[in-house]
Amino acid sequence: MADFDEKLEFKRRNSWQYMDESVKAEVTALCEDYKKFLDESKTEREAVDSAIKLLRASGFLSIEEVRDLKLPKEKLPGTKLYYVHRNRCIFIAVLGKENPEVGFNMVGAHVDCPRLDLKPNPLSEKNNVLYFRTHYYGGIKMYQWPTIPLSLHGVIVKKNGEKITVKIGENDDEPKFMISDLLPHMGGGQMSKPAGSFIDPENLNVIIGSIPGKIDEEDKDSKTLTVKQQILAYFNEKYGVDEKDFQRAELVITPAAKATDIGFDRGMIAAYGHDDRVCAYTELRALLDMKNVPTRTAVAYFADKEEIGSVGNTGARSNSLELFAIEIAALYGPGEVMLTANRCLAASKMLSADVTAAFDPSYADVYDESNAAFMGGGIAIEKYTGHGGKSGTSDCPAEFVREVTDIFDENGVAWQINEMGKIHSGGGGTIAQFMADKGVEVLDCGVPLWSMHAPLELASKSDIYWAYKGYLAFIDR
Repeated sequence: MADFDEKLEFKRRNSWQYMDESVKAEVTALCEDYKKFLDESKTEREAVDSAIKLLRASGFLSIEEVRDLKLPKEKLPGTKLYYVHRNRCIFIAVLGKENPEVGFNMVGAHVDCPRLDLKPNPLSEKNNVLYFRTHYYGGIKMYQWPTIPLSLHGVIVKKNGEKITVKIGENDDEPKFMISDLLPHMGGGQMSKPAGSFIDPENLNVIIGSIPGKIDEEDKDSKTLTVKQQILAYFNEKYGVDEKDFQRAELVITPAAKATDIGFDRGMIAAYGHDDRVCAYTELRALLDMKNVPTRTAVAYFADKEEIGSVGNTGARSNSLELFAIEIAALYGPGEVMLTANRCLAASKMLSADVTAAFDPSYADVYDESNAAFMGGGIAIEKYTGHGGKSGTSDCPAEFVREVTDIFDENGVAWQINEMGKIHSGGGGTIAQFMADKGVEVLDCGVPLWSMHAPLELASKSDIYWAYKGYLAFIDR
């Protein structure tokens, strides 16, 4: 029998164990910036706005500004630009040395997260308590949302077209909101139900007020105001809106918690919105930190609506990527723009930057441990997602898996490869399948999480760092 070479056997390693102190300092600095981004970006609109703020500070121009410059083709390489689509998704690019026909090197994440949306007529008063009625967005465990501090975010578009930005509950001096729950002494019937049904989604009513008042406090005979009338008066005084304006609004409820370090060693971050803003931020930072003018145009993409199927005109199923490719092609001249854009997408290569489930020893029975991602194991690659018999996946070809892993190896990026749970216990979807439908070569590649889709999710700082380094290596070449 031949002698055995230990290099033949694959062995997992925790990426923390081969970081020196200088790398750990980089991890800490990156994650502090990431926590600030998370706290400022509780909705997809806010995530796009936060990105634009960082981009403008780094010299990026809007596509309209670049178009107005009318640069000749030879001056375009190295141009930094962004294209915003309907306020809720954004494409960011550093133009390469080659024509767009050779394709983009892309990293794409989504910036929508599970939450509670307000119903069109949200105000409901019962027994002198005023509530917001909600409709949940994305896959949530409803029992996780009562009894935690909540905040209100979004926009109200008034009849005259004025758009009001609303953000209440994030600062220490601002009120928070909450959903009540039944006390255990009276909850026997509730707790005997399956966990998926003991909180009725129609009961996810958010408490927003409880004090009635009077029109004139000095006049004892003055008409008593209901709690609803009091709160409507508050909104009118603060924002100049009335109840009908709520019907023209896009308002959402999110956890009010700030991103925070977990553990004595501060090795993890607990936060709302890791899925998928952890990948959005790291791809954004990768583009901001590029040192070279790339050969192929480097692109970062923030998509919307992934949590509800990537639908709508800002989701990955829409023509937003095609529109972006056309805009880029048009910068190079008035020739066959549509043909160039189509060839560009067919030649493009992409990392679908989305999170995955990390092996959790507290719930080991739903994982195939030998094919699971681990906290601290590095950026996680999924050749396919979907569920059951690979339904709803693009199933990346081996050639592209080799190309990506070679890039990671050459740049010292810690990576692992996984499936998302046992075959009939796990599974999920990303934007990868919709990018593949457009002809893009695509591989899922992101940060492993615990407690995914909970109001607070957990991520390892080392995995966040390796996602950043992996995305940087992929686009900066």
